[in-house]
Amino acid sequence: MASTLISNPVTNSDRSRKKKKKKIQAKYNTDQDQIKWKSEAQQQIYSSKLLQALSQVRLSSPPPPSPSSVSAEAPRRGRAVREAADRVLAVAAKGRTRWSRAILTNRLKLKFQKKHKRNRVVPMVTGSSRSSSKKPKVSVLRLKGKSLPAVQRKVRVLGRLVPGCRKQPLPVILEEATDYIAALEMQVRAMSALADCLSGAGSGASTSSAPPS
Repeated sequence: MASTLISNPVTNSDRSRKKKKKKIQAKYNTDQDQIKWKSEAQQQIYSSKLLQALSQVRLSSPPPPSPSSVSAEAPRRGRAVREAADRVLAVAAKGRTRWSRAILTNRLKLKFQKKHKRNRVVPMVTGSSRSSSKKPKVSVLRLKGKSLPAVQRKVRVLGRLVPGCRKQPLPVILEEATDYIAALEMQVRAMSALADCLSGAGSGASTSSAPPS
């Protein structure tokens, strides 16, 4: 009995060391993710993939038939650009975070809904159902949310802003928000650089096509 205890000594100090090692490793991984999103190489990779995705969006969207439909086409194209930018950002994260997996999963759900939307049969709406649908519905979650403390309300709002973190605990939300904010900052830098390049190319083409004075 004593020999087995001596051969396998597991003390509280060893367990605490393992926990500290795991915490240090998690913090190191978070710091590495932030450095990765701030690196110029990652921004160049993301910019090239974003340019390819935006070219696909431009090719897939048909030209507007009349000037009156331009106003309706602009929000749709802007939404498509935003979805493409977020999708490329989630792919660049390689599914290591909850927010990237949530973006990719929502994209697949939207494609599935659009595919089966045409085969859906719309039921007939009677007068009684219309009147019942117009009745205001009080959500129990809203009533509970009003009675929560200010800190918990802010945590809930932050969980809604970060994809895939609506029902997660505070440590997970903070870790995901830190990585998500760093990724969004890199996305803004890349899109600003692309906008500058495209505007510079457009102005150069206009000046070259102008007749000499």
